[in-house]
Amino acid sequence: MIQIDLITGFLGAGKTTFLRGYANYLLRQGLEIGVLENDYGAVNVDRMLLSDLDGEHCDVEMVIGGDYDCHRRRLKTKLIAMGMSGYDRVLMEPSGIYDTDEFFDLLQEEPLNRWYQIGSVIAIVAADLPAQLSVEEQYLLAAQLSCAGAVLLSRTQEVSKERLQEVITACNEALSKFHCKKQILLDLVYTEDFRTFDDQTYEALTKAGYDTAEYVKLPVARENEFTTLFYMNVHWSKEELRGKVKALFAEKDCGNICRIKGFVPAEDGFYECNATPDQFEIKPAKTGQEILLVIGENLNREKIDSFFDITTIKG
Repeated sequence: MIQIDLITGFLGAGKTTFLRGYANYLLRQGLEIGVLENDYGAVNVDRMLLSDLDGEHCDVEMVIGGDYDCHRRRLKTKLIAMGMSGYDRVLMEPSGIYDTDEFFDLLQEEPLNRWYQIGSVIAIVAADLPAQLSVEEQYLLAAQLSCAGAVLLSRTQEVSKERLQEVITACNEALSKFHCKKQILLDLVYTEDFRTFDDQTYEALTKAGYDTAEYVKLPVARENEFTTLFYMNVHWSKEELRGKVKALFAEKDCGNICRIKGFVPAEDGFYECNATPDQFEIKPAKTGQEILLVIGENLNREKIDSFFDITTIKG
């Protein structure tokens, strides 16, 4: 059977960065792997961010768009196709607002239950987790942690142990809020920079397994609360990009913006942007697409549109 891993984490937690290192470890072991980027939006930028993994022994696939039922059908169809491709292991990275129950439910259905075996469920939590989380954000965090066999804290550089404990406390409060008996212990969490993981650590993660802790379900209104706005043909300079992104996060009337990511053109390629309210990363990229995604909760589309003189598409 094909081992399949689920890599979860809220918007901007660092899933794609971890996945790249994890996939490269598996490739060094001589495995044939498939990477599945699974998003609700109409465009999957993370698929482009992982284009360097595409090669003879690794395929990067994606499932995008559609309402919940349509998206679920597309995901199952893609998993069926990947199940017939001879992979040793499949890594699935869903959207940051993904309900993990879908993963477990789908893998119990025919023919997926005959082809796939769940390997590891890995949850990534940012060390700069906001102090105030909405009920929906707490729910998603609890759902992801409840089934995780391993928990990784990202962006821990120069963060005190006291701050790390605050993040763990917030995680446990989210679990308790939804009546989950599972609690996370700091001593059992991976806190080192996962970009420096050695092969022994990655090997342990391949065997992390998963949990089946119960919690109270909360329907997440994807169309109303969490929204993705797609801005095409963005021609900002590097300086304009930095200024606009910071201004968007600072403007409270825009709603609760959780993440801004995408690409703007540069002279010899693109600039890749990946930003959260507390982190801003911009770096050169050889490939990309002229698009920026604004992802958040209860977004004010009209206000955000005022920052762009271009076409918008609601995902």
